[in-house]
Amino acid sequence: MTARLADIAAQAGVSEATVSRVLNGKPGVAAGTRESVLAALDVLGYERPVKLRQRSAGLVGLITPELDNPIFPALAQVIGQALTRQGYTPVLATQTPGGSTEDELTEMLVDRGVSGIIFVSGLHADTTADMGRYDQLRGQGVPYVLINGFSDRVQAPFVSPDDRAAMQLAVTHLTALGHTRIGLAVGPKRFVPVLRKIEGFRLGMKERLGLDEAEVEELIQHSLYTLEGGQAAATALIARGCTAVVCASDMMALGAIRAARQQGLRVPQDVSVVGFDDSPLIAFTDPPLTTIRQPVQAMGQAAVRTLLEEIGGTPAPHSEFVFLPELVVRGSTASGPQLGTSPGRRPGSRGPSTPQG
Repeated sequence: MTARLADIAAQAGVSEATVSRVLNGKPGVAAGTRESVLAALDVLGYERPVKLRQRSAGLVGLITPELDNPIFPALAQVIGQALTRQGYTPVLATQTPGGSTEDELTEMLVDRGVSGIIFVSGLHADTTADMGRYDQLRGQGVPYVLINGFSDRVQAPFVSPDDRAAMQLAVTHLTALGHTRIGLAVGPKRFVPVLRKIEGFRLGMKERLGLDEAEVEELIQHSLYTLEGGQAAATALIARGCTAVVCASDMMALGAIRAARQQGLRVPQDVSVVGFDDSPLIAFTDPPLTTIRQPVQAMGQAAVRTLLEEIGGTPAPHSEFVFLPELVVRGSTASGPQLGTSPGRRPGSRGPSTPQG
């Protein structure tokens, strides 16, 4: 016990006597000091005494898409930790192809008496979906917050990255490197984040290269948010002469790199690739991926803070909290090829064209 007290005291930066008072639940210890001792217990792997364990303030549901895309587990981790710190118990409900739908997961959580729900990239982001499901949930008295994809048809607080600004950052970066033929690989057009990325891409291409809407349109390729989807989109864009491809997710960007290499092209010497998310481990790909970093920590904490205010009886207005992303430059972008070495076949190019795979 003495050794344990000494370890905890050293970790918390307090005396052994203070640790003893906290563990025995005695008064006279400042709240901040008490928290430091409890945190030291957690860090060192000791179980908290039963009488010091915080009772759950309630369950909070977190509904996410499939966890294949690393950005969703990263967001779930931030949200889960923030909820736990506030005494709530997070319940992760994941949609999988062929599995439970968002409506089924919502019903399951409501049946279990959750205090609130956080939806990540759900049906609220689909412009073709019926938003009445959220009105029904509101009618049941269940507070909720929505991440990614604003809808003026849903009376709730939203948390989103600035997709328009993200694409402008990517275009500015690539044009500064000398690229003039830049493609955009995005998901299906019906999703709000996709529409916003297209808006930002168009604006960036107009401001930086003077292209009109029709000229930009042929540089946009819709696909799936998967490695295979990025590969298919990039293959089409490279065939149109693009020397750089901006992707709507890091998974798509990895597919774009594969597409380039299948055609005997090098990344970034022949084709530059920009991702979106800055998923965990993406800095260790070959080459390390230049990407737009979603402010996951800030967004997750804001979603939790907003939801807990709603649960506490202070509902947030029907508004959107928009967080500015950050360009992270790594090894998948470089100076644009000189005229005549474009990877795609386009009229007016000089020199031999690269065979398409």
